[in-house]
Amino acid sequence: MNPNPQATAAAADAPPRSHPRAFEPVTLVLTIVLSVLGALIGIVLITTLGVSPNTAVIGALVAMLIGRIPVGVLTRMRSKHRQNLVQSAISGSTFAAANSLLTPIAVPFALGRNDLVWPMLGGAVIGLAIDSWVLYRVFDSKLLPATGSWPAGIAAAETIKAGDTGGRKAAILGAGALVGFVGALFKLPTSAAGVGFLGNIWALAMFGIGLTVGQYAPDFGFDLGANHVPHGLMIGAGLVALTQALLLMRTRKGGGGGAGADQAPTADGGPGVDGGPDADGGPGVDGADGGRTVQAPQLRRGLLEGMGLFVCGAVVVAIAGGVVGGLSVPALVGWVLLAGVAAIVHQLIVGLAAMHSGWFPAFAVTLIFLIIGLVLHIPTVPLALLVGYTASTGPAFADLGYDFKAGWLLRRDAAPWRPFEIEGRRQQYLAQLVGFGVALVVVAVAWKAFFSDGKVPPVAEVYVTTIKTGLEPGTMTTMLLWAIPGALVQLIGGPSRQMGVLLATGLLVATPQAGWMVLGALVVRQLYTMWRRRGIADARARKESDEQAENELSLVGAGLVAGSSLNDVGQLTKAL
Repeated sequence: MNPNPQATAAAADAPPRSHPRAFEPVTLVLTIVLSVLGALIGIVLITTLGVSPNTAVIGALVAMLIGRIPVGVLTRMRSKHRQNLVQSAISGSTFAAANSLLTPIAVPFALGRNDLVWPMLGGAVIGLAIDSWVLYRVFDSKLLPATGSWPAGIAAAETIKAGDTGGRKAAILGAGALVGFVGALFKLPTSAAGVGFLGNIWALAMFGIGLTVGQYAPDFGFDLGANHVPHGLMIGAGLVALTQALLLMRTRKGGGGGAGADQAPTADGGPGVDGGPDADGGPGVDGADGGRTVQAPQLRRGLLEGMGLFVCGAVVVAIAGGVVGGLSVPALVGWVLLAGVAAIVHQLIVGLAAMHSGWFPAFAVTLIFLIIGLVLHIPTVPLALLVGYTASTGPAFADLGYDFKAGWLLRRDAAPWRPFEIEGRRQQYLAQLVGFGVALVVVAVAWKAFFSDGKVPPVAEVYVTTIKTGLEPGTMTTMLLWAIPGALVQLIGGPSRQMGVLLATGLLVATPQAGWMVLGALVVRQLYTMWRRRGIADARARKESDEQAENELSLVGAGLVAGSSLNDVGQLTKAL
């Protein structure tokens, strides 16, 4: 599956040994310009329609078009790796502006505490920075492997590859994108169908079941959301998922994930390179620890550092937001610890859901911690700051995972692979930091005009309404009861399938018709695989046939996701 190193080195289209830099003048200028566009798209759509689109495909297409301009340095953008840097930055800017920065500061504003907007913005910046740093440290570990689905990342990578090579794959991808775009125009969640062609079948089946049950339960007189059933399931599944994550952080002595198989992290503090390249210089076999760039010690270090940094960030928010003067010392310590735990739990659950399904329940998981805060009788202002700080984490974590997945796919033919992959991932991280910086400037300049005009993210208003009205009696008891089946489903599925988290995610988002799209895609996927292997008796030939079927259906799925993303960005005209 991986190329021969000598053939790869001799190939005319082999990637350069030195990865393009994020701060090259042409790349940096294009990155900044498109990041401004992405940030504006993000804040307009989150305040008007309540959604934040993935603009990665838009960034990739613009970079490809600029690369086709026969003017001197602009031709450098024909490099798929530079296009990857640009699409990483614009998607990061979009999610950072809309989800990680604007939504948190909208919480104190909607509460009538304009004086807390700037302190909350500072806390959101801290949350965003730590969020992205942790993902950079732990991506391609056993917890968050590069071989995971990350559907939006596949869509971005396949779009770039199609523009680079053309041919039959480009035709399949283009047809899928057209179907995805047209279906989205008619309000069909075609991205859900695309997700069904990608990733673990068990995880996606639970996601589809959750979506379908969530859609039709109200027709039978039972409102799952109002009764906090999905939230309870997510609590149980999330607790088990965190336990499973802790177990994955263990170092198994004598195994591929042992300390002896790892080298120290790279000089820049990024992911370490494990025990040496594969024979062909490419990525390792799916599921083998030796093929991952981040092993158990790096995973453990990254998550522990993230937890410590989130707690330190909570201290800053407490001081800047005036929480220090309003709580007793024990209450203040409890608030800081809860904020730190909420931030890292939020990012992990959102990241796991995004990796498997392409959808992340950021609003719902934040609401869970809001409810916990109400149960603990946290005062209004500290609770609002806790909610804002928690909401600042997760979306950028998931988006960076999508972008790293895209880069991983685009760099798989490199020789030698590992040094090029590590350096490419670092450059992507730097490009995203540029996007985050642009998003911060845009939000800092624009928030007052948007909020004064009544354009506040709807989810922030829901948070504030919940804070003001409080909880109905028995809410926490109900959630804890439903946490039991959520925990059992997650336990049965194991860490590789995340069935409990995906079931709860489906129930929480409950997008109309999305469940049928996911389940229908899974049926088509199975039928097509069976049809391709008809008449093949040899086991090896059947395996090759199944792999070919998966590759072809992945292209279709990537096209559907890309087309739906294009339609989401097109909603800007409706919002304006």
